[in-house]
Amino acid sequence: MAMAEPVQRPFLMKSFSQNLIVDVRRLRVLRELQARKTIAATARALHLTPSAISQQISALSRHIGAPLLAPNGRGVRLTAQAQLLLEHATLVDAQLERARAELAALEQGALGRVSIGAFATAISGLVAPALARLRRACPGTRLMIEETEAPECFTRLARGDLDVIVTVDYALGPHRGDVRYHRRELLDDALWIALPREHPLARRKSIDLRALALEHWIVGAAQGPCREAGLAACAAAGFNPEVAHRVNDWSGLMRLVAAGCGIALIPRLALEVGPRDDLVVRPLSGRGPPSRHIYAAVRAGAERSPVVASVLSALIAVAAERVRRSPTLPMRYE
Repeated sequence: MAMAEPVQRPFLMKSFSQNLIVDVRRLRVLRELQARKTIAATARALHLTPSAISQQISALSRHIGAPLLAPNGRGVRLTAQAQLLLEHATLVDAQLERARAELAALEQGALGRVSIGAFATAISGLVAPALARLRRACPGTRLMIEETEAPECFTRLARGDLDVIVTVDYALGPHRGDVRYHRRELLDDALWIALPREHPLARRKSIDLRALALEHWIVGAAQGPCREAGLAACAAAGFNPEVAHRVNDWSGLMRLVAAGCGIALIPRLALEVGPRDDLVVRPLSGRGPPSRHIYAAVRAGAERSPVVASVLSALIAVAAERVRRSPTLPMRYE
């Protein structure tokens, strides 16, 4: 039988300490717990043990002088005191980032180091071209690129492992007004339909998604932004697709399409991964074709860092160039 997660015993204090000292790392543990809902999931996300998470929260509760967790079935929920504390913690984090950024600004162009996290097709289509610009404009900047996707990229950004992330809007992601992040919009990456060359609709210039309602579909293996965008497009067209295969790798997915195993919605950036002459890709007819929205984000306040600002500027410039280009497909897919 599964054991209920440990929670704090409520306690009362006559007054708060006038010399309140709070470890900001414990505040970040509390914030992660708010997002993950359970101590076990929080421990996995932060690469700690559940016992360590409980100890961190208990220590923070003692310093604050108020209970931070309450039982919620076999899990836990944050108390009103914890929610209030996190509101202030967000402001503290932003102010610390501003302090770091202003200290960096005093260096007036000294050597900088930025770690960037992005999903695979964004690395090839946006990050790599942006870094080519940065090497010319800021030769003293050291850059580290790491492939990562939501929601993990947000955990690593908050933890300080990454300075900039390039990610996709999705239902469970942070909203645009989230004060924890400074975000810059990059582009809408249109979804195209990929078909085997012998498919009856392959010769059409564009295809109504509703005409594909009875097809076998290939979607992402994990519940991520791209899978979400594709399934949402099908739902908007009035059907729930019959999923035959689940594959995360775009190259593998396209091979399955070419082999006649099903059809798939593929974002424009993914079509540049490698040449293919054994399938066709067509735009979807109708107004407002489905797309995934790509943006860059940093911790609130970090945008004032000269080196972070230069990375954001390069990403925005590359995205703008892509938007100005013709939206037609690469010739190999026609």
